[in-house]
Amino acid sequence: MNIKKYFSKPVDKKAQNTTGNGGKSPKSPKYLTKLGQVPQLSTTERKELEKVNELFIFRSNEYYQSLIDWNDPDDPIRRIVIPDTQELSGWGELDASNEEKYTKAKGLEHKYTSTALLLVNEVCAAYCRFCFRKRLFMDENEEVTKDITEGLEYIREHPEITNVLLTGGDPMIMSTSKLAPIIQQIREIDHVKIIRIGTKIPAFNPYRILNDPSLHEMIRTYSTDEKKIYIMAHFNHPKELTAIAVKGLNRLMQSGAVVVNQTPLIKGVNDDPDILAELFNRLSFIGVPPYYVFLCRPTLGNEPFATPVEKGYEIFEEARSKCSGLAKRSRLVMSHETGKVEIVGMSGGQVFFKYNRSVDIENDGKFLVFDSNPDAYWFDDYEEAHTVFPREYSMRTLVS
Repeated sequence: MNIKKYFSKPVDKKAQNTTGNGGKSPKSPKYLTKLGQVPQLSTTERKELEKVNELFIFRSNEYYQSLIDWNDPDDPIRRIVIPDTQELSGWGELDASNEEKYTKAKGLEHKYTSTALLLVNEVCAAYCRFCFRKRLFMDENEEVTKDITEGLEYIREHPEITNVLLTGGDPMIMSTSKLAPIIQQIREIDHVKIIRIGTKIPAFNPYRILNDPSLHEMIRTYSTDEKKIYIMAHFNHPKELTAIAVKGLNRLMQSGAVVVNQTPLIKGVNDDPDILAELFNRLSFIGVPPYYVFLCRPTLGNEPFATPVEKGYEIFEEARSKCSGLAKRSRLVMSHETGKVEIVGMSGGQVFFKYNRSVDIENDGKFLVFDSNPDAYWFDDYEEAHTVFPREYSMRTLVS
């Protein structure tokens, strides 16, 4: 692979939109783990960013770096993957949603009744600067396990679990020979109907998908007529939807996986209604439904990427107004310690929330009304609820 192609100045537009190899998939791109491997950064920049790297490590790859326009200081791909000194502000905490609280077995979280998470890997193809699980990439992390025996036993003993999400880290950076046995063992548990794989590989390294026939054989084997494998993709910006990435998405769907997309709302990346609408629309054209849009968790280091709740809602709704029905299916949520809180409306100086999922099932579907707080970045920033409506109330009830 010609590394100059990936680090060209100006950015090679052809490399952005094709395989760059006459339509044939090249070998897998090289992974980059040192800022010194990014020649576009000046010596001064690297020196400053190494301070960030000491706390929140850098990882990328040649393909993803090729998407950066280094002539644009505000390039969104650069913002996703290249460190920023503002990450050292001290804002937030490492486990902002207290995931550790829901760890029931080694490597397994069980927060919502029907869904369990298996943390099977502590590595990603690249590290998003706004990651909410960056604690997993630090020393002495014990939340991830390569031995899922204990987690599988827990799932077997809890028939209410119909969905298992493989996450981490990114499960798809694992070889298929390591991933397939995990999928197989989960599929042998009869009450598990859906297996989800949370992954940014389709955006970070689509060659992982295109160059591995065994991956597609695995999907064809274990994504059955009545028990599907879902790929929870993670495209943050339309620029990531290159021709080769779209080809990878289609290959996954052709193999029998259901593919949906989720993204945080990221300041400087997709906090623009036109950009977010383009992302929604293009995903819908491909056949990949937009699923969740998350407000950035108040995770340590995430201050430069976070958008206030109410501003985020305005951006989200304006973006949806530019989309067809098939492109506007996502929900704007916060993954709070108490549940998945959806932001459903604002009116008359008040903000409306709904528990899309709740740890306490009695709160599922419950509406809450708070006084507006434009400075709020998280659910905890709101004062005591002005009004709480039980789940049988609808928005129509609230505004009538």
